[in-house]
Amino acid sequence: MLTGKLVVRFIEAADCCPWDAASGRRERRRLLPRHAAHRPLYTPDERRRRDESRWTLVQGVLAPLQFAVFLVSLGLVLRYLGTGHGLALATASVVVKTLVLYAIMVTGSIWERAVFGRYLFAPAFYWEDVVSILVLALHTAYLVALFSGSGDARQQMLIALAAYASYLINATQFILKLRAARRDEGRASTATASGRRA
Repeated sequence: MLTGKLVVRFIEAADCCPWDAASGRRERRRLLPRHAAHRPLYTPDERRRRDESRWTLVQGVLAPLQFAVFLVSLGLVLRYLGTGHGLALATASVVVKTLVLYAIMVTGSIWERAVFGRYLFAPAFYWEDVVSILVLALHTAYLVALFSGSGDARQQMLIALAAYASYLINATQFILKLRAARRDEGRASTATASGRRA
């Protein structure tokens, strides 16, 4: 039976992996008050690089475009699975969704390099990148199955649905990170305003 301490230890082992234990952050977190242990998503330099990078705008355009393509494609895939009609449209839509995914992954890696100094797995976006690799792998598996003729159309569409489920998880991760970044910027603005009044 899992005890409370065991659950906490498990969460701490996974939290901010793999740098948590090596950097000693786990021990600092225990000693510091909850609000003091908060690290903003972006340092001031990273925020400046993010705001100055043209790749930020590219990501801002591609992310909603990909979501729109996803919604249309999901509808077409579900229609085919439910009725057996519209295979060509569903197939084309998944291919287009995959191509848009490749575009956002490549430009996202360039953006991450511009802002954080590495193409993938920057600590601020470590788990998002991990899930992104899974999303990419599942979309690629669909293309491999499609062009190699592996499985029937229904099986290929089920691979597409698995890819789409992972994409939804990944999109949620990024939306939560966007909200966290906005909260951090709000805190920074409040602190700056307080400092000026003082």
